[in-house]
Amino acid sequence: MELNDWVILITALGGIEGAKQLVKWVLNRKYEQRKEDASADAAEYETERQQVDWLEKRLAQRDAKVDALYGEVRKLESEKLDLVYKNHELELQLKEADMKKCLRRGCGDREPPSDY
Repeated sequence: MELNDWVILITALGGIEGAKQLVKWVLNRKYEQRKEDASADAAEYETERQQVDWLEKRLAQRDAKVDALYGEVRKLESEKLDLVYKNHELELQLKEADMKKCLRRGCGDREPPSDY
Protein backbone atom coordinates (compact mmCIF):
# COMPACT_ATOMS: atom_id res chain seq x y z
CA MET A 1 0.00 0.00 0.00
CA GLU A 2 1.13 3.38 -0.85
CA LEU A 3 0.89 6.54 1.14
CA ASN A 4 -2.07 7.67 -0.90
CA ASP A 5 -3.94 4.49 0.03
CA TRP A 6 -3.24 5.06 3.73
CA VAL A 7 -4.55 8.61 3.52
CA ILE A 8 -7.70 7.40 1.77
CA LEU A 9 -8.18 4.68 4.42
CA ILE A 10 -7.72 7.08 7.34
CA THR A 11 -10.04 9.59 5.67
CA ALA A 12 -12.64 6.91 5.13
CA LEU A 13 -12.45 5.80 8.77
CA GLY A 14 -12.71 9.42 9.93
CA GLY A 15 -15.62 9.94 7.61
CA ILE A 16 -17.42 6.96 9.10
CA GLU A 17 -16.81 8.23 12.64
CA GLY A 18 -18.02 11.67 11.60
CA ALA A 19 -21.13 10.15 10.08
CA LYS A 20 -21.74 8.16 13.28
CA GLN A 21 -21.38 11.30 15.37
CA LEU A 22 -23.78 13.15 13.05
CA VAL A 23 -26.39 10.39 13.32
CA LYS A 24 -25.90 10.27 17.09
CA TRP A 25 -26.37 14.03 17.34
CA VAL A 26 -29.52 13.94 15.19
CA LEU A 27 -31.06 11.13 17.24
CA ASN A 28 -30.10 12.49 20.67
CA ARG A 29 -30.42 16.25 20.28
CA LYS A 30 -33.87 16.38 21.93
CA TYR A 31 -32.66 14.21 24.79
CA GLU A 32 -29.59 16.41 25.29
CA GLN A 33 -31.76 19.55 25.20
CA ARG A 34 -34.12 18.08 27.84
CA LYS A 35 -31.12 17.12 29.92
CA GLU A 36 -29.72 20.67 29.76
CA ASP A 37 -33.14 22.13 30.56
CA ALA A 38 -33.49 19.81 33.55
CA SER A 39 -30.10 20.79 34.92
CA ALA A 40 -30.93 24.48 34.45
CA ASP A 41 -34.27 23.97 36.21
CA ALA A 42 -32.54 22.14 39.06
CA ALA A 43 -30.06 24.99 39.49
CA GLU A 44 -32.90 27.53 39.44
CA TYR A 45 -34.88 25.46 41.96
CA GLU A 46 -31.86 25.25 44.25
CA THR A 47 -31.43 29.02 44.12
CA GLU A 48 -35.10 29.57 44.92
CA ARG A 49 -34.94 27.03 47.76
CA GLN A 50 -31.97 28.88 49.26
CA GLN A 51 -33.90 32.14 49.05
CA VAL A 52 -36.91 30.54 50.71
CA ASP A 53 -34.69 29.12 53.47
CA TRP A 54 -33.17 32.56 54.04
CA LEU A 55 -36.61 34.17 54.17
CA GLU A 56 -37.87 31.52 56.62
CA LYS A 57 -34.89 32.16 58.91
CA ARG A 58 -35.48 35.90 58.69
CA LEU A 59 -39.17 35.40 59.49
CA ALA A 60 -38.28 33.22 62.49
CA GLN A 61 -35.93 35.95 63.76
CA ARG A 62 -38.65 38.57 63.40
CA ASP A 63 -41.17 36.33 65.15
CA ALA A 64 -38.77 35.88 68.05
CA LYS A 65 -38.22 39.63 68.24
CA VAL A 66 -41.97 40.32 68.14
CA ASP A 67 -42.55 37.73 70.88
CA ALA A 68 -39.88 39.39 73.03
CA LEU A 69 -41.44 42.81 72.47
CA TYR A 70 -44.91 41.49 73.35
CA GLY A 71 -43.45 40.02 76.54
CA GLU A 72 -42.00 43.40 77.42
CA VAL A 73 -45.31 45.13 76.66
CA ARG A 74 -47.20 42.68 78.89
CA LYS A 75 -44.70 43.30 81.69
CA LEU A 76 -45.11 47.07 81.39
CA GLU A 77 -48.89 46.72 81.30
CA SER A 78 -48.77 44.61 84.44
CA GLU A 79 -46.61 47.18 86.21
CA LYS A 80 -48.96 49.97 85.11
CA LEU A 81 -51.98 48.03 86.35
CA ASP A 82 -50.28 47.50 89.72
CA LEU A 83 -49.63 51.25 89.95
CA VAL A 84 -53.27 51.97 89.11
CA TYR A 85 -54.43 49.60 91.88
CA LYS A 86 -52.09 51.23 94.38
CA ASN A 87 -53.24 54.68 93.29
CA HIS A 88 -56.91 53.72 93.78
CA GLU A 89 -56.15 52.27 97.18
CA LEU A 90 -54.40 55.47 98.24
CA GLU A 91 -57.30 57.56 96.92
CA LEU A 92 -59.73 55.48 98.99
CA GLN A 93 -57.56 55.92 102.08
CA LEU A 94 -57.46 59.69 101.43
CA LYS A 95 -61.27 59.86 101.09
CA GLU A 96 -61.64 57.83 104.28
CA ALA A 97 -59.23 60.13 106.11
CA ASP A 98 -61.14 63.19 104.84
CA MET A 99 -64.36 61.68 106.19
CA LYS A 100 -62.79 61.01 109.62
CA LYS A 101 -61.16 64.42 109.84
CA CYS A 102 -62.36 66.61 112.69
CA LEU A 103 -62.54 70.30 111.99
CA ARG A 104 -62.41 71.26 115.68
CA ARG A 105 -59.22 70.71 117.45
CA GLY A 106 -58.88 69.82 121.11
CA CYS A 107 -62.56 69.35 121.95
CA GLY A 108 -64.84 66.44 122.52
CA ASP A 109 -67.42 67.60 120.01
CA ARG A 110 -66.53 66.42 116.56
CA GLU A 111 -67.45 68.45 113.61
CA PRO A 112 -68.82 66.85 111.51
CA PRO A 113 -70.26 64.40 114.01
CA SER A 114 -69.58 60.76 113.34
CA ASP A 115 -69.30 57.43 115.05
CA TYR A 116 -65.59 57.05 114.35
